[in-house]
Parts: sequence; C-alpha cells; structure tokens
Amino acid sequence: MTTNAVGTSALLSDETLAGFRERAPVYDRENRFCQEDFDALVGAGFLKMPIPKELGGLGMTLSETGQELRRLAMYAPATAVAVNMHVYWMGVAADCWRAGDKSCEWMLREAAAGEVFAAGHAESGNDIPLLLSTAKAERVDGGYKITGRKMFGSLSPVWTRYGFHAMDASDSQAPKIVHGFLPRDAIGYKIDATWDALGMRASMSNDTVMDGAFCPDQYIARVVPAGPAGVDLFVLGVFANALLGLANVYFGAALRARDLAIEGAHKKTSVGLTRSMAYHPHTQYNAAEMDMMIESVTALIDRVAADWSNGVDHGMTWPAKIVGAKHTAVEAAKRIVDIALEMSGGSGFYRANELEHLYRDVRGGAFHPANSALTHEIVGKTALGIGLDEAPRWG
Repeated sequence: MTTNAVGTSALLSDETLAGFRERAPVYDRENRFCQEDFDALVGAGFLKMPIPKELGGLGMTLSETGQELRRLAMYAPATAVAVNMHVYWMGVAADCWRAGDKSCEWMLREAAAGEVFAAGHAESGNDIPLLLSTAKAERVDGGYKITGRKMFGSLSPVWTRYGFHAMDASDSQAPKIVHGFLPRDAIGYKIDATWDALGMRASMSNDTVMDGAFCPDQYIARVVPAGPAGVDLFVLGVFANALLGLANVYFGAALRARDLAIEGAHKKTSVGLTRSMAYHPHTQYNAAEMDMMIESVTALIDRVAADWSNGVDHGMTWPAKIVGAKHTAVEAAKRIVDIALEMSGGSGFYRANELEHLYRDVRGGAFHPANSALTHEIVGKTALGIGLDEAPRWG
C-alpha cells in the first residue's frame, strides 16, 4: 500500500474488521442492513468518536474520524457509509460545542447515552441540499409539522433521531430553513422500503415520508434564512463533516481495490509471458496511475480535514474546499476501482470477486451532495469571485 493512505486504529481489532469483510458480500447479496456490524461498532465506541471526552465520548477530530472511516471502508464500505451519517452529526455538534455554541450539546449527550442520529437531506427535485428544500415546515404550538419525502435515509432500521431540513415559507419575502431531528416515536411519518440499489446495499437507505410529522421545539437545532445567507457554523459543519467523511469512505473502498489489483497482478499469468502480469508494461502503467491518484487524494482530503480540525480560517472559500475535496476523492475512487477491475481481467466480472462488489459500491459517491454540477458551480463561482447565490444559475 502507498504510504500514509490509511492510519492505524485502536478502536477496531483486526479480528473485528475481518468479520466485517466476511459479512459484507452477504449483506449485499441479501440486501439487508448491516446489523451485526452496527452492533460491533456500537460496542467499540465508534459512534462516540467525535463526542467530547467531557460529555462521554472519545474527543476525536474530523481528521481523526476520517482516518477511522477510511479504514473501516476498506473492509465494509456500506457499513462505513451508513455509520458516517451518525458520526457526522456528532462532528457538527462537537464543532459547535468547542466553538462555544452549546445549543447542540443535547445531541452529544443523547448520543453518548445511546441515541442514533441519521440524515434526511436528499430530496428529489432539489440540487441544493441544506440551503433549500422541497419539504414544508409549518410552525405550530410547541414545534413544527414537517411534510415531504426524503431519500437515501441510511440507518433506517436503527435511527432514533432523524435529522432533517425543511422550508418554512410562511413569509414569502423571508423564507427560512428549519433544521431538526424527528424522534423515532413521532407520529405522522413512515419509512418506505425503497432501498434496492446498485451498491451500498447494506446501508439500508430507505425513503422517509413525513406527512405533518410533529417535531417538538426541543429537537429543533436551527432556524436560518434560506440560501447561502443561512450558512452558519452548524450548516457549514454539516457540509464539512458529512462530505469529508464520505470522501474518506469512498477513498477507503478504492484503497482496498488497489490492494486487490496489486495482489492479483502477481498471481495472474499469460501464455505470452514467462513471469506474472506484474511484469507487463501496461500493468505497471495501471499500477502507477492508481498510486499517483492515491497520493494526490490522500494529500488533499487529509489537508482539508486537518485545516478544519485546526480551525484554519479559509473564510468564504470553505464551501469550495469542502465540496471540491469530496468530488475529487469520489471521482478518483471510481477511476481507481475501474483500473483495478481492468487489471483483474475477466474474473472481476463475477459476483464472487470482491472487486465486483467494490465497483458497485463506489458508484454511490456521485449521488451524495454536492453532485458534480453543484460542485463545479460552487468552486467556479468562488474562483471567479461571484456570490454563490448569484442568479441566474443554469437557466
């Protein structure tokens, strides 16, 4: 493996990780939730990584949790992508807490006591998650009623607090985005078993349909202006913790594919060679392509995560840095897995080959926000000094 691509971990033993890798194809084949993996992660304290030690957690930074997610993804990508949805909420709350904003301390205390947080942001017809929403928030006594359909709800079998955002447009001149957490015992919602996807199947990312679901004020984390004007530490923290976590997950899957390809090259033979395919010039070219991408992505996502963890002030360029790092990592991961599959030859086309599984799992990265179009819009506008809310957009 290339140097510094993934760190070591005291949280998950080699034996535990081996069990994850053994179960991963079973979960995928049966399209069922990674319950045994999840239970093992809870037991290891994985879900408490970002929670400050003063509140019962491990006090790990975004940079440190990213390394753990990357390593886990080398064994079970779908498990890693699912648990990231809880871990990133803890990272957001911890970032606010360390900055002196204690409004989300309740999240950290509840999670330390065993509550499981999930993410409900993806919506059909909305390519600007968090800042805009197709879901409706209606102010009522003691809280909000939420109506809308959310997609890609990872951890749907086990969450107890469903993180959502919805639009309160009661004032058409000043719409607001409501960020809250729907408790599992709320009324007015259902989980729609839609998850039968190309990859990341063990995440069990079902749709959640809210029809006037009541969220009490105690579970409302933020009410902010719609659009870029509402980007405070909480909102920006969601982007940072979620997207850099995802970057590490998909990058971890690619690291595993690279290792399998290198191992396979030394075993693969051809009647046209006297030695293994590792001595074929094109195999060497492919190996070089993978390792050069790995070195570049490692440097990028580790630096951006370290800057966030160390409080580096990048000002209004932070959104571009975050979405750019995630996009670069995901696109490189897809390319690395493609090369690894090519190097494997025909055997990689079979379901029994781990590379086939990784090839499908890594495709999921493109569907996590920000998508390619929004990423290029954010990075391009930032480079040109154009406001992110400048209109028109594409048409």
